[in-house]
Amino acid sequence: MATVAQRSAMPERPASVSSAGTRNTGMDAYRGFVMLLMMAEVLRLARVAAAFPDNAILSFLAYHQTHVDWAGCSLHDTIQPGFSFLVGVALPYSIASRLAKGGTFWPMFGHALWRSLVLVALGIVLRSASGTQTNFTFEDTLTQIGLGYPFLFLLGFTLPRWQWIAFAAILTGYWLAWALYPAPGPGFDYQAVGVPSNWSHHYTGLAAHWNKNSNLGSAFDQWFLNLFPRTAPFVANRGGYLTLSFVPTLATMILGLAAGRWLRRSAPRIPLKKMLGAGGIGIAAGLLLHFTGACPIVKRIWTPSWTLFSGGLCLLFLAGFCWVIEEKGYKKWAFPLVVIGMNSIAAYLIAHWWERFMLSSVRIHLGAGLDPLMSGMAVLFLYWLFLFWMYKRKLFLKI
Repeated sequence: MATVAQRSAMPERPASVSSAGTRNTGMDAYRGFVMLLMMAEVLRLARVAAAFPDNAILSFLAYHQTHVDWAGCSLHDTIQPGFSFLVGVALPYSIASRLAKGGTFWPMFGHALWRSLVLVALGIVLRSASGTQTNFTFEDTLTQIGLGYPFLFLLGFTLPRWQWIAFAAILTGYWLAWALYPAPGPGFDYQAVGVPSNWSHHYTGLAAHWNKNSNLGSAFDQWFLNLFPRTAPFVANRGGYLTLSFVPTLATMILGLAAGRWLRRSAPRIPLKKMLGAGGIGIAAGLLLHFTGACPIVKRIWTPSWTLFSGGLCLLFLAGFCWVIEEKGYKKWAFPLVVIGMNSIAAYLIAHWWERFMLSSVRIHLGAGLDPLMSGMAVLFLYWLFLFWMYKRKLFLKI
């Protein structure tokens, strides 16, 4: 299971230690930014905005703190790809560090398998927290990363060209498998698979192969998830999320692997042009697939076009953070983010397990009449204070 270790021991030092031995604070800050977006769900901005429908600023903030219904992207939608991408970014540093300490392939691969198992298990535990029995579901961020991590680790020992070949093969093969699977016909009963009758996001033509709960991934889950004990037979995921999304998520992590390799080789410089160029290409390619109808940009089912589009955004975010913090030397402002980013697993678990308890405690001790936004801000600050306490004592949750 996950353990708490002193930073002085700090095995792996994977997240952001350059070949020169100095931390890449920009990487830590970007990870902290991603986790802050996730923890900030406690602000419940959508609920606040609903109480003030004429407030354009609140409406804008609420939009970017919720997932889009189907196709498209909000800032909130970039959390999972950012987290997954940064796992790939960290890997070249981790491998180099452990090899330098005398590590060999098979023990390292055994650790990768153990890490994968723990991540999958944590994801299942988190999804089971409010149930009466284990909820065997595999769409949680940790589970998705865990399912793909052993393959990512193996790719970390290959030449860059094989990593790019794997990236292209995953996206092309995944797209082809979905495109060949029969699209729902005109008489398909969407309501039987949890899609409202007034759903306005159905596609026609080739893009119909990626309609909600009527696609290859849904068919796989209707078979696979029913192999596990359940309180009721699995029919469909309410949000459209899928087990098979771990396959294109692996492609997102491979993009991170490439970025980590570029950063490590260029240290202490930042390969800004390469990262901006690759990011721009990814965004443009995703948009092209979306607007030609070849493959819509849908985060919930992690379409190949979403992989390209969100991967491009991740490259731009990482380039921006590294350029401002590492290249220009503006580091002090990022300290609150670094506190979060250096304990990302702890931040993830805190946000998922502590929210109800913390909200209840805040309302008890600060007054039940405290409005939701103020309550959320108080809880978010308490999250950060706890992570800061861990940071000061060099306590870092690792797997």
